Amino acid sequence: MRYRTLLLTAPGLAMILSLAACGDEHDKSLPAEKPSGAATVRPSGSPADSLTIRIRASAQAPAKTYTLTCDPAGGDHPKAADACAALTKAKAPFDPVPKDRMCTDIYGGPEVATVKGTWQGKPVDTTFKRNDGCQLHRWTQIAPVFGPVPKVR
Repeated sequence: MRYRTLLLTAPGLAMILSLAACGDEHDKSLPAEKPSGAATVRPSGSPADSLTIRIRASAQAPAKTYTLTCDPAGGDHPKAADACAALTKAKAPFDPVPKDRMCTDIYGGPEVATVKGTWQGKPVDTTFKRNDGCQLHRWTQIAPVFGPVPKVR
């Protein structure tokens, strides 16, 4: 009798706990729905998201420069829609790595990128590198912004 109770209770408890954890992810991942026919309206006088991206194969290499605008996606960036989607998805895409953060000693390559302009009404002037784990993470989370990285010659 004791074993039968354990056999029935354990799966039931596991199911209840797994169902209790469901629901939060769905609410956070989906944007709020707009009523049909509603358009995105930018407040009068607010600047569009506009960025200048300079990407180098190494610190000494010549730079390839792209312009990127979002909402709507444009500029001369080769994959503007993908770049804007990556920026929108990333949490604080231009924040620097906190000075007190410990980073792994993982080298991702010599590439260097600078991004200047305006994003969500805030000025942007930052540099991305791939010289440690923290910088590599910053680069990877918005990699489409950098477009095709020039090859090291």
